[in-house]
Amino acid sequence: MEHAQKLEEVRSVLKEVGEDTLEALLMIDAIQRLGIDYHFHGEIEVVLQRLHTKFNTVSDCHNNLYELALGFRLLRQEGYYVSADVFNNLKDTEGKIQEKLSEDIKGLMGLYEASQLCIKGEDILEEIGNFSSQLLNAWNTHNDHSQARIVRNTLGHPHHKSLAKFMAKSFLSDFQGTDGWVNVFRELAKMDFNVVKSIHQKEMLQLSKWWKDLGLAKELKFARNQPLKWYMWPLAVLPDPSLSEQRVELTKPISLVYIIDDIFDVHGTLDELTLFTEAVNRWEYAAVEQLPDYMKICFNALNGITNEISSKVYNDHGRNPMESLRKAWACLCNAFLVEAKWFADGHVPKADEYLKNGVISSGVHVVLVHMFFLLGHGITKRNVDIVDDFPEIISSVAKILRLWDDLGSAKDENQDGHDGSYLECYMKEKPGTSIENARCHVMHTISETWKSLNNECLAPNPFSTSFTKACLNVARMVPLMYSYDDNRCLPSLEEHMKSLVYESVSS
Repeated sequence: MEHAQKLEEVRSVLKEVGEDTLEALLMIDAIQRLGIDYHFHGEIEVVLQRLHTKFNTVSDCHNNLYELALGFRLLRQEGYYVSADVFNNLKDTEGKIQEKLSEDIKGLMGLYEASQLCIKGEDILEEIGNFSSQLLNAWNTHNDHSQARIVRNTLGHPHHKSLAKFMAKSFLSDFQGTDGWVNVFRELAKMDFNVVKSIHQKEMLQLSKWWKDLGLAKELKFARNQPLKWYMWPLAVLPDPSLSEQRVELTKPISLVYIIDDIFDVHGTLDELTLFTEAVNRWEYAAVEQLPDYMKICFNALNGITNEISSKVYNDHGRNPMESLRKAWACLCNAFLVEAKWFADGHVPKADEYLKNGVISSGVHVVLVHMFFLLGHGITKRNVDIVDDFPEIISSVAKILRLWDDLGSAKDENQDGHDGSYLECYMKEKPGTSIENARCHVMHTISETWKSLNNECLAPNPFSTSFTKACLNVARMVPLMYSYDDNRCLPSLEEHMKSLVYESVSS
């Protein structure tokens, strides 16, 4: 009852904000950073629609640097197209960004955050991103207080490329203000955090039981056995507490991606892998009979999960996704087999050839196809065909994951397989390239791929907001999932998991 009461208080605050654009933007930004925006989609939409009209017609809202940058970012994040030309009047007569802006630290932070929404061809956003990051980094070296920590957080974790769910506690500790609404928002966020924590604990219990009953850890001792780590993907990607069932169901195909990857990467012979790939492509009893026992166990689990999810989607949304799911698994196994053949032959492919196959073998397409159907929005014949065909919104996320994975200095815990690396292919193709230059090239490619992903999330696009935001969340989760330390652990991910699932927030 307290939670419901606090929700209504925040609703009324949002409705009463009136024509004060900056205050409305600050409220929306705070709600999103606290990870409680799923309660207020309607109210946020009303404010942003009004702002979008104002942005396109009134020039005086561009006088305040922070307001301009924040408004641009919030609109772009919600899929509204706003021209980057709104930043052109930050330049002087010589076409350079005005020096006087360098004294506005809050404005520079806003500009840096806005530049993360850049799409290809937006030179002005590239410029303001470089301009703001250089000045903020320089400012930080001369200051050592709470503002400097906030600036460091902005540079290291810009909102658009971070997971609000994982940053919310940090934001909460810095979220202070004299406005009355700040305390109301803080109180709701604390209550919400503890309510959601109990939901995640129940989901983890469900998945632990499912994984134990499935029996793969017992039967396939060579494969990874990390169901709670795999659950972190859906937990991060689908933050809305009402999507509990979808999070639990999505963990199941994610688990199978890891298990099948280990079969190809660390255990199966090339002949066995060829038979397994054929069985997944045909999905027939006769093909499965040819497999060794450990592969039969894996295929039976895959078949059971695919049937179960297909039945659930059909019952909930009236469409049977079986054909799409089977096709996605076949594509994944085909890509895994290509890599297995390269390794068996001692062949190092060209970097582009490796990456083209690597975006498929990343497993992102399989997972996002499942997610598209589990979310259940916009399951039309046209959209199903688009999803089946590996659209840009999915391939961009897959490319980001593949490249981040290959940047990793250490492999996953318990995995010593042979699956190649983009860096290895790139350096062989360009003799004399240092590892530092190769890594810079990969980081640049990731940055360019983010621009494509940003573009795909702008309206109009064929997908629901829930799907596009989930795709963005996968890309945001990637650095956390692949930043291994020297002990083959993920300290940052482990810290977030402990914070979200085990620790309470005191009122």
